[in-house]
Amino acid sequence: MTRKRLSLFGSTGSIGRRTLDVARDYPDDFAIVALSAGRNTRLLHEQIREFKPQAAAIAEPSLAAEAEAIARDTGVPVYCGAEGLLRLAREFAGDMAVMATVGFAGLFPSLAALESGADLALANKEVLVTAGDLVTARAKELGRQILPIDSEHNAIFQCLDGMRAEGVRRLILTASGGPFRRATVSQLAQVTREQALAHPTWEMGQKITIDSSTLMNKGFEAIEAHHLFCVPMEQIDVVIHPQSTVHSMVEFIDGSILAQLGRTDMYLPIQNILFHPQRRANSLAPLDFTALRVLEFEPPDLERFPCLTLAYDASRVGGTMPAVLNAANEVAVARFLHNEIRYLDIPALIRAVLDEHQNTPNPSLDDIRLADEWARQRARNHGI
Repeated sequence: MTRKRLSLFGSTGSIGRRTLDVARDYPDDFAIVALSAGRNTRLLHEQIREFKPQAAAIAEPSLAAEAEAIARDTGVPVYCGAEGLLRLAREFAGDMAVMATVGFAGLFPSLAALESGADLALANKEVLVTAGDLVTARAKELGRQILPIDSEHNAIFQCLDGMRAEGVRRLILTASGGPFRRATVSQLAQVTREQALAHPTWEMGQKITIDSSTLMNKGFEAIEAHHLFCVPMEQIDVVIHPQSTVHSMVEFIDGSILAQLGRTDMYLPIQNILFHPQRRANSLAPLDFTALRVLEFEPPDLERFPCLTLAYDASRVGGTMPAVLNAANEVAVARFLHNEIRYLDIPALIRAVLDEHQNTPNPSLDDIRLADEWARQRARNHGI
């Protein structure tokens, strides 16, 4: 049997580690040909020794000495910085590139992996948020697939099962509501870094955990769903579902609704995409419906969580505005995590940068890159 060759970008993060769990469980089906990490050189070193890829990369350019040391110890070439990630994507993408990085840094390696002939298993929302039209068009030109690993998009992918967008009335994305679902505005004004990082349901990296608490993550997911499934933003709804058991739903034009349910474990959507279009048994315990008791649904509060509105508005404007949204959010979250701004300053800072941006319709990749750079600089220097 020929094993599917996987490259894994973001191998030391939560999605990356779970992807490697799947690879461990099915060693006859998958070969890891490339690994990349951001800064966690210790774990990357261990992963290289275990999976013996053809090459690896460290995104942080200041860690070149560590990259050289790992290469000497393992005999595996380890590239460094943004150019290192691009080289990995161009030369070692394999049959499928799993993009589990966080942020804008995943855009150019994703395009390079598609250009190299790999399908793209996408867990990085920002790739389609910032350049969705360009990325999806290029994948179509190349005859490559973009397959969603995010639990919500994977749920919709499974519900659609090849159904054309014309048959869809609504996509319904579910959100846990995060740790502040019942918090008042005055309570949100006092939120600390530690409180915002305490997500009630999912284990995620710091940036995504903060995005989940502000509902920006759900705004990004709506934009991503728009590009993945060719459904207008007006037909994409968000509902709060604190149990996180229904991962998302599709309502069809005849009124039928299909929902995908499952355990809150990223192993399941990862396995689904790595084996697509096949399904394989695994050792995870099945969902116990008798233990669920209740499934709650409620609308999001856009007054308390304005980031969701900011995302929808930026997507409707289009052009470079979604890239600016993403860049301003990345900087705002980083500033909050460094205790430079307050929790409620996150949406205020993003809105201020969006208001100042001169939009470029139908942008090129260079236009998107420049908009990203401008927005980061403005968000870093903005006084809230």
